[in-house]
Amino acid sequence: MTRRGLILFASLGIIWGVPYLFIKIAIAELTPEFLVLARCALAAALLLPIAARHRAIRPVLRRWKPLLAFTLFEIVLAWYFINAAEQTLPSSTVGLLLASIPLVSIVVAFVLGRRDRLTAINGVGVVLGMLGVAAIVGLDVGGSDLGAVAQLAVAVVGYAIGPAILARHLHDLPGVGVIAVALGISGLVYLPIVALTGGWPTSMPSTMTIVSVVVLAVLCSAVAFLLMFALVAEVGPIRMSAITYVNPAVAVLAGALFLGEAVSIWTLVGFVTIIAGCALVTRPDPRAGSRAPQPEPAIAGADADAGAALETQPEHPSLDDVLDEPMPPTEPIVR
Repeated sequence: MTRRGLILFASLGIIWGVPYLFIKIAIAELTPEFLVLARCALAAALLLPIAARHRAIRPVLRRWKPLLAFTLFEIVLAWYFINAAEQTLPSSTVGLLLASIPLVSIVVAFVLGRRDRLTAINGVGVVLGMLGVAAIVGLDVGGSDLGAVAQLAVAVVGYAIGPAILARHLHDLPGVGVIAVALGISGLVYLPIVALTGGWPTSMPSTMTIVSVVVLAVLCSAVAFLLMFALVAEVGPIRMSAITYVNPAVAVLAGALFLGEAVSIWTLVGFVTIIAGCALVTRPDPRAGSRAPQPEPAIAGADADAGAALETQPEHPSLDDVLDEPMPPTEPIVR
């Protein structure tokens, strides 16, 4: 990995690991639904003009049915239930349990008929990962918090189903358009919900809460999305997927350092077991690789069949170039 790739990888690993810290801070003063509304509205306000500049909105709206389904699972449900769960669960526990998303994703792929993806090693990974979840939930989470764990389970399932919808129905659309429109729709969905439930803040939030919302919207949503595209263009989606193993560690460290959250032995055991399970779950079938070796997909748009064309490509694609590309296969897309 190049120096630029390492910097992008480290930056995105941190940015996607700290949302749970800032959610924990913001949710102390804001309702779960208002936090979703504020985050979506601000992030959409930043990304929609970029999507419009790239003429990426109209093609996305033409496929409004899968777009709505993707938005429902990936943002509307997932973000609300993460916010609700963090009202009682430590931010580090939330980050660790969300590390189980690849485990659920492989099960979703199996249910949807992608049985070629589930090898014996993948199956061992699912079992190992679930044991890690059991270690955290059964031995490190109090019984009074099981309701929050159930809320988090809904978010995990949503984060697993969302990319599956994306891969089947929206994979060839500009990624910036998909995310920008999805964030805008989510904000519109939560506007009447907040109005009807009285979820507006009753007083001016504290400075730290406002900063947390801005960081969640600007850094952890809009900027993270742009960094994701730059990273995929630099190292490819396969290497980029390794970031899944970095986020939970960042979440645990952030919770311990800034919120004083305790890190028990069962937290560490669960973390190691979940990460090991995810590594096995995402391990490709070696037999499939030996039969038909495939090069890693290139986001930069180079022609794989014309070696000379590669020499004409710029060393580092511009942001404008990569934003015109379809969404890379990452799970989840936004956090």
